[in-house]
Amino acid sequence: MKQLLMERFGFVEESIRILTEEEKDQRRIPTKKNIQEALDWLVQDSRSGDSLVFYFSGHGLRVLENIEGDELDGFDESICPVDFTKEGTILDDEINSRIIRPLKEGVTLHAIVDSCHSGTILDLPNVYDYKLGKWSDNRPPSGATKGTMGGLAISLSACADAEIAADTS
Repeated sequence: MKQLLMERFGFVEESIRILTEEEKDQRRIPTKKNIQEALDWLVQDSRSGDSLVFYFSGHGLRVLENIEGDELDGFDESICPVDFTKEGTILDDEINSRIIRPLKEGVTLHAIVDSCHSGTILDLPNVYDYKLGKWSDNRPPSGATKGTMGGLAISLSACADAEIAADTS
């Protein structure tokens, strides 16, 4: 992914942060704290014209919603840091508040999420239903606003919320 972003899309190395289990630097291991810090870092100094990329490949879970009425299907989707059994997962609500809501006008976020239950992992207000071939309203019954501050967020997910992402060989 790093090579693609740099060679094909002109990203500079300093604008790319990679967290991986193989990393020797403890700040670059995908713990809950490090992922949260990386999410904040991604959007913190963005300005109009910027193109941001969030890529996650790992485990995802689906849990009963933590705030009643904030999910159409009654479930929160989440990503699993390496320490999730001790620290917990990162819910879609938190991902939305860290990288979607802060998106300023003129900033575009491209998200690629390769995990189980990732369909609405960003809690975007609109979702494309490929089976029906149309966009559907994903706003929660509570009426909570989960959109951006004028920016654009685009998400490609490995599967729908109720599905698992199978590996192929």
